[in-house]
Amino acid sequence: MATPWVRVLSLLTTVVVFQCNWAVKKNNRLDRTVVANKRGVVAFVLISFGVAWLWLLLAVVMLGYSATNPAVQLPFALAPGAAAVIVRRWITREGFGDAGLRPRVRRNWRWYLVAWLAPLGLAAATVAVAVVTGLWRPGSAAPGSDSSPSLLAEIPILLVVVVVLTPLYWGEEFGWTSYLRPRVYPDRPLNSVLVTGLVWAIWHYPLAFLGYINFSNVALGLAIWTFSFLSQETILAWLYIHSRSIWTASLAHAGNNMVLSLLAGQLLATKLGDMVLIAVIALPLSGVATWIVLTGRLRPGALHPVDESEDQRQIA
Repeated sequence: MATPWVRVLSLLTTVVVFQCNWAVKKNNRLDRTVVANKRGVVAFVLISFGVAWLWLLLAVVMLGYSATNPAVQLPFALAPGAAAVIVRRWITREGFGDAGLRPRVRRNWRWYLVAWLAPLGLAAATVAVAVVTGLWRPGSAAPGSDSSPSLLAEIPILLVVVVVLTPLYWGEEFGWTSYLRPRVYPDRPLNSVLVTGLVWAIWHYPLAFLGYINFSNVALGLAIWTFSFLSQETILAWLYIHSRSIWTASLAHAGNNMVLSLLAGQLLATKLGDMVLIAVIALPLSGVATWIVLTGRLRPGALHPVDESEDQRQIA
């Protein structure tokens, strides 16, 4: 009889194979433009990786700080946003007209609501997956994990914290989702999201060797983590494309970290471990991502935000 972990891995494999086969069939009918503004993309990637990885080398390896220390995480997380500002302002001088900097709260309130509350729904779905696959059952909390009642009491606080911390998550989203994604495979939105998600995942890889996350099997853990990033980037790009604002994606990113990952981790991580936990979280994420792709919500016509006069601004 298959173990719960094998069932989860089989489900993930099925989703990956299905998405890859569909992507190949879909994108074979589209044009072959690969990178728009190669100079800007190369500079952005070099700065994002260089600054972030050198900072980890200095702070964690040389100075001995923990990779889980918020003071270490903050400069790391802001590196892509800073890279995008540098490239837009001084290297390519393309400006910020297509950056989606305006919140547009009145027009996009429904998208903000989705970005704010969806991580909570995904956390509930993650727990449901753990129950269905036999990995966890209510009342079986391992020593050191939080109980369900205590987690329920945290939810209102976390939903407020997510809003407060959204500007910090702007750093990654302004870099990956607003700058890089529209410039790789610009006429093939699915490929654009997949490449951006892959680059985003690789950017995180050093954390797996510095104590931020612990994988019992590093190669398999990184593969599952990568799949999770691909699914997340699909959702974040969808929010950005339809709201034309980077703030919806930033809010959702904050929710993924501070609600989805935190609640699921507090309830399940002690029993499951980091690798299995990420696999379980990835299943509902991939379900939403698959729905977005199959229903055409990453359509080429919506990939590039419209340049509106209200967005024509420069960052000094």
